[in-house]
Amino acid sequence: MITTGLPGPADEPPPVRLLDPEGRRVEDPRWPLDLSAEEERSLYRDMVLVRRFDAEATTLQRQGELGLWASLLGQEAAQIGAGRALDLRDFVFSSYREHGVAWCRGVDPVGMLGFWRGTAHGCWDPYRAGMANYQVVVGGHAPHGVGYAMGMQRDGADGAVLVCFGDGATSQGDVNEAFTFASVYGAPVVFYCQNNQWAISEPLERQTRVPLYRRALGFGFPGIRVDGNDVLACLAVARGALEHARSGAGPVLVEAVTYRMAPHTTSDDATRYRSGEEVEDWAAQDPLVRMRTYLETTGRADAGFFTEVDEEAGALAARVRGGCRAMPDPPATAIFDHVYAGPHPLLDAQREEFTAFQTQFEDAS
Repeated sequence: MITTGLPGPADEPPPVRLLDPEGRRVEDPRWPLDLSAEEERSLYRDMVLVRRFDAEATTLQRQGELGLWASLLGQEAAQIGAGRALDLRDFVFSSYREHGVAWCRGVDPVGMLGFWRGTAHGCWDPYRAGMANYQVVVGGHAPHGVGYAMGMQRDGADGAVLVCFGDGATSQGDVNEAFTFASVYGAPVVFYCQNNQWAISEPLERQTRVPLYRRALGFGFPGIRVDGNDVLACLAVARGALEHARSGAGPVLVEAVTYRMAPHTTSDDATRYRSGEEVEDWAAQDPLVRMRTYLETTGRADAGFFTEVDEEAGALAARVRGGCRAMPDPPATAIFDHVYAGPHPLLDAQREEFTAFQTQFEDAS
């Protein structure tokens, strides 16, 4: 009888964890992390503000102010941990759910909504933020990230690229091709997979027979599994992975095991494919509750701090709500403005034809 030679579930080591589900600090000598109380409070603040922004965006979509929204609810620790591990040398390529990473890169939350409201194709300046705009094509940005990393490598830059995607993207050819190129060329890239257990309605067990982080071994580079609901562990692992990539040692795959507590997007009905019991089980591992418990029990934050953060979250929600509704509609011809870097005769002719078409209706009025 032929066997796989792979470890079974009982042999699988636990993910890297520095904060257990009850909010107790645990040490892992492989992943040292020494933060001040202020730095730990800042991580909690980021998670609270990003969650409130996400909730406000969901409400705006339900009110007809946004065409669609992809919630990050439940994935705040994975995103804030990775986002805060980056520095100015680095660049990010993300999918459409990395609002927390964008927050860490200094992108204005109101600006993030332009894409979802339909007023802009690109919501921010990628070079100023050090992060490309949202990519809706699942996994399509992974080769872009590797190509950018190879360019940094050839230019002698000392930064790294963080490529963020979900578990479903690992089934896409683009991601596996990106793995191949990154490995063969030793590109300074960290593949950061937020395994939120569902690729829309497809569960993880229908996507892979082995833990996702082990896929890296088949391409010739290391893989690491981390508790994606532990912001401290995500920060430590992402820092280590980025340092590995920046040093010239090649790519790394990080699998952050977390859970998508909201539907895939606001057009999805998650109750059709997953049980309420499953959601409740994962809700008990809420990353914000875990971090708050740690801060309270260790005395690293007091009641005044939590009140202040909640008030700041309320002010952010009000600013986002007002800013979204105040976004001006772009002129219809704006669709032609950024197709090419410079003038193009065919596009110019199309713009003129479209403008003439619109003008006849204005004349008729």
